[in-house]
Amino acid sequence: MLAVAGDMDGVFKALADPTRRQLLDSLRQEDGQTLGRLCGRLAMTRQSVTQHLGILLEANLISIVRHGRERRHYLNPVPIHELQQRWIAPFEQPRLHALDTIRRHAEEPHMFTGKPTYVYVTYIHATPERVWEALTDADLTGAYWGHRNVSEWEPGSRWEHQRTDGSGIADAGGVVVEVTPPTRLVMTFDDADAEATSNPSTVTFLVEPHHDIVRLTVTHVNLATDKDVELVSAGWPAVMANLKSLLETGQVLPQAPWEMHAELRGAQQ
Repeated sequence: MLAVAGDMDGVFKALADPTRRQLLDSLRQEDGQTLGRLCGRLAMTRQSVTQHLGILLEANLISIVRHGRERRHYLNPVPIHELQQRWIAPFEQPRLHALDTIRRHAEEPHMFTGKPTYVYVTYIHATPERVWEALTDADLTGAYWGHRNVSEWEPGSRWEHQRTDGSGIADAGGVVVEVTPPTRLVMTFDDADAEATSNPSTVTFLVEPHHDIVRLTVTHVNLATDKDVELVSAGWPAVMANLKSLLETGQVLPQAPWEMHAELRGAQQ
């Protein structure tokens, strides 16, 4: 019998246990296993495996078929598919897939083959919470960056690098990938009118406290060209120096870092 809406509690209960998920993973890798085979692969007693299989069977996540004297266990994907249709499909599966791809790329920089990566590290006399606020507060970013970074700062939300002249024009932006206050912020970073791709330029801010100071690491991966590396190599140190000055002294630097960045861009054009 297929799972219906009323059976969802049993499905969630069955999936909540890591041992039962391990059994399902084992059947996904090799369907039709006997009880002895499952016990051997998972190093569990027959009694424990039998109890867990009973719960999976009740939730309709597995089926048991007799082959002579053997009882073979098979994975039934229907209830999981129904969960996907009910809870995931309404939330734009293609967008979630793209976010998952970006997240995996951000977590595994070595996956970017043939495209440059830039890393910048600075130390700031401030708390992690204050540094996080400086990274995500629109008014503070406007003060030290010359552009207001505007977003809801939730995974999947858009962010915009808006001019501070009140026009609302964004010169850059992207998608927020990961938000873990006050230690880790990951977002795609590109021109405002750039088309979305599955392998975009991505920036990670890592905030690591150490006694009374903070180590802030900016990692910019998947840069398109060596020219882009040259640009961010000038841009990130200037912007982070202005952030550091603002947090430590309450004042930004006398020369605006975005003007230095513009001079470099102009020299290359």
